[in-house]
Amino acid sequence: MKKVLLVIMSAFTLSVAQAQDSLSTESWFKKNKAFQNLDVSVTAGTTGIGIDVASKIGDYVQLRAGYEFMPRFQTGIFFPVEVGGQPAKAYDSNGNRIESRFDKLSKLLSEVTGFQVEDEVEMLGKPTINNFKFLVDVFPFKKNKHWHFTAGFYWGPSKFAQAENSTRAMTSLVAVGLYNSVYYHAVNDLPLYDNITIINEEMRSKLMEYGRMGFPVGKFTHDVYGYYKEDVYCREFGNPDYKYGEIIHHKGDYGLIHEKGEAYMMEPDTDGMVKVNAKSNSFKPYLGFGYGGRLLKDRDDWHVSFDAGAMFWGGTPSLYTHDGVNLTKDIEGAKGKVGDWIDFIGGFKVYPVLSVRFTKTIF
Repeated sequence: MKKVLLVIMSAFTLSVAQAQDSLSTESWFKKNKAFQNLDVSVTAGTTGIGIDVASKIGDYVQLRAGYEFMPRFQTGIFFPVEVGGQPAKAYDSNGNRIESRFDKLSKLLSEVTGFQVEDEVEMLGKPTINNFKFLVDVFPFKKNKHWHFTAGFYWGPSKFAQAENSTRAMTSLVAVGLYNSVYYHAVNDLPLYDNITIINEEMRSKLMEYGRMGFPVGKFTHDVYGYYKEDVYCREFGNPDYKYGEIIHHKGDYGLIHEKGEAYMMEPDTDGMVKVNAKSNSFKPYLGFGYGGRLLKDRDDWHVSFDAGAMFWGGTPSLYTHDGVNLTKDIEGAKGKVGDWIDFIGGFKVYPVLSVRFTKTIF
């Protein structure tokens, strides 16, 4: 019986102590005005639309946490086609359109494969931004709580945008990939299938005259090392080191695959597509300021505020193609609309943040 009484008294004492600790903790929060309110907000701006919750700590500090995502929309980006390093469209000295290598090859491909190749390929770019955010608002002015300064971070997937060819461009890409495969076998004097040679000398000479087909982007800024995607053959007669048609590099070998100053011609992947992914750091610090006030004249529970600041991406964003080339760091001299697009994305070392926040005080 005594043991039972001792257990009961111990449990009662522990419960009283826990209650006192709870009251003490609650009193501390109240005394220091910490987490005594809850605000829920809807946001919209350059980082997308989202929702956040906030609570104050004392009279000068507010903690905010939330999530934002960018609605999906698409914009067209066009890559011109080149054959053997020559543009698809050619003009004479008077500016009149003349037949180009592409025109001749387009006719040939149309006759042989039935595919019509366009002189440019459309890619559809869309943002994929979505981030968790944690921010600290500081209200430095005792008699003016409209202004606040903010520091914190955004965190989310490193990929913030992507582009891939449109459905309309699939036919052209399949034709380009098919032609390059035939060209590769022709220039290296290889059978197309199982030791069966169906490329005659006349066709071979035409293909070697035309050259490979692809989408010119720019020139490599440095030597690029990587794994070969296909066997590389010696293509020169009289080379003292290799015989014509001899394999120099086997598929899967690691070595120099592009030299500095070499032109980069983007070609379709094995799935017949071209893709580009834009990436930055996953962790992005933020600094900014804002101004807020009542949304409704006679209501203290509704507020609106405007924020401006900068999200630090950690340097120049990367634009990776499907074959691993970084367009913002590996390539220079890109021209036309493609160059404009690369310069636009590459210029955002710091992402501007402008947003409006509508807030309802819950308690």
